[in-house]
Amino acid sequence: MQASIKRIISNHIDLCQQVFEEVENLQKIEKVTSACIQVYQTGHKILFCGNGGSAADAQHIAAELSGKFYLDRSALDAEALHVNTSYLTAVANDYSFEDVYARLVQAKGKPGDLLFGISTSGKSINILRALQKAKELKMHTVGLTGVTGGPMKDWCDTLIQVPSKDVPRIQECHILIGHIICELIEKELFS
Repeated sequence: MQASIKRIISNHIDLCQQVFEEVENLQKIEKVTSACIQVYQTGHKILFCGNGGSAADAQHIAAELSGKFYLDRSALDAEALHVNTSYLTAVANDYSFEDVYARLVQAKGKPGDLLFGISTSGKSINILRALQKAKELKMHTVGLTGVTGGPMKDWCDTLIQVPSKDVPRIQECHILIGHIICELIEKELFS
């Protein structure tokens, strides 16, 4: 079992190294961080959406921004769109699960806001529809995905692709990228 544990950790480290050795990935993380900072400096908000583990990542990153990361500071307007289960189940029942995020982006999103769509495959229909709606509303769109990017690449101003098809390892990199962005936003706005 220890050999398996070491292999899993080694795979995680190797993938993280691949992500951060690519200059393009570092530039994209920097670009997204700058966009997020501008969103907050202009009084706007950041919305997040994902499914399953990616929903957990969306909620985690939103909480780091609206709560705190390292610094005791003012709250930032950040929200994961799946946390209202009554809304989610009503819209999934009355319309379709494919529309749950797009309808909430329509209700909450304004020009100048930013939407993070998180999907390891880049193919989740409800995430794609949310990104499309965000583009219609003149929001900035960011995607976190795996190696192919899937159709998300057509709807994101910036798409950060983790070079893997291994879902757990992709998600681990997504949360690391999210933490980097949160730390840099907090440092820029509050230190």
